[in-house]
Amino acid sequence: MSSKPTVLILGGLQTAARHLAAFLLPENGEALVAHVRIVDKYSIVPATTYLGSAFTETIKNPLLQYQQANLLVSATVTKVFDAPEGWEPFSYVFDCTGDITFDRASEIQKDQTAKLAYSLGLEAARRKVAAYVRLTHPFYETEKKPVDEKEDVKPLGTRGVWWHEAMRMLGGIPKYAPLHHVKSTVVYLLALVCSLNLAVVRASSTYGPHSITGTITPRLTMGRVYQHLNEEMKYLYALNPFSACCILYLTWDVLKDVHMDDVVGALWAVAEWIRPIGRAKANELAGETIKFYPPEKASLLEGLEGHLPKGHDPTVPFFNLTDDSDSTQETLGKAIAELFGIKFGFYGFIANTKVKIDFDHMVEEINAKHVEAWTEVCMKSDPPIISPVVQGYVDGYMLAKANVAYKGDKIKDVAGYTLKRPKLDVQALREIVVAFRGEGNWPNYQDTV
Repeated sequence: MSSKPTVLILGGLQTAARHLAAFLLPENGEALVAHVRIVDKYSIVPATTYLGSAFTETIKNPLLQYQQANLLVSATVTKVFDAPEGWEPFSYVFDCTGDITFDRASEIQKDQTAKLAYSLGLEAARRKVAAYVRLTHPFYETEKKPVDEKEDVKPLGTRGVWWHEAMRMLGGIPKYAPLHHVKSTVVYLLALVCSLNLAVVRASSTYGPHSITGTITPRLTMGRVYQHLNEEMKYLYALNPFSACCILYLTWDVLKDVHMDDVVGALWAVAEWIRPIGRAKANELAGETIKFYPPEKASLLEGLEGHLPKGHDPTVPFFNLTDDSDSTQETLGKAIAELFGIKFGFYGFIANTKVKIDFDHMVEEINAKHVEAWTEVCMKSDPPIISPVVQGYVDGYMLAKANVAYKGDKIKDVAGYTLKRPKLDVQALREIVVAFRGEGNWPNYQDTV
């Protein structure tokens, strides 16, 4: 019997699962775990999503099993928790599931984020896993002043509401459940004998090699576009003279970030932290009240198993994760400009006002210019990049006003985590470009990085 845990990673192939597997099973060094299973909806042979060259090496490790499966099917959930013959039962579960697409309808987000998380949590509770750690994202309406975990912050948009609800529903999987917390006798009886050793990590905007989600990689793409066009990458000058905001990402003043090395390191650290102490002690040390925020239609909550009504808010061990960079649009813009050797400046009052009047038209203009230039430089690469993994298109939500501003002291003080990559700098941005270029997913035409 191995003294190392057997790990189940659910979802997240497009976000953290690949990086987490590489961390647990390092190419050079001793494995941290006995075995790892990753379960997601994508095929890896042939690949139906971006995998990255690093993961294609990790997947060769005999201690790793990838299983393509639809976790929305309840029978499938039961099966993926059954360890293969010769493995110990799964003791650590990392829940990276949930729909990260910003413009999904509520009905889809409810099913693919909240209901999915709850069904996985119930099964994990039934199996009495030692640690169940969920990764969530910065889908909240923060202001410029960073917030800690105790502050009641409103979820950002439809996506934010259902990711927040997923955390509440997981937090409501108790050892003893009041009848009004559950919707069926079966679930009630299950709850009587189950507890979930849950902890949640809320990451800031993520970045790092082979990471195509988050907000850093799209900004690098835009820097490369302006380098190719030999143009200045201008920022809008906000009405507040102390706030400089990019023409590409208009009023996102504070942009706290975190390297993927720290995302996976923190997930592991939190699992190791909660395993010996259990949920009750974890609640005592790090628990926060997760308040209710309703979706746009109350009818969406009707019959939603696991939903906790207002006033029955769960306590969840909850950690922010952010680096020490204190990044803003200005500091990030300067770093990108330095990387690509381009100039940057500010637009004036007229351009700023135009954007506020016709935001949608501005987004169309930006994408028309950027996609054309990005396609051109990709086609001039040697060999040409016919179907770029990294896109020149920018979703409108990334141009809208929002801050990512969290305090990250608690995870250091309570869980004892130490950041591996405390600062975002030009070298960190260069590593991202070099990784994409090395696998043929970044144009090498007239490349200077």
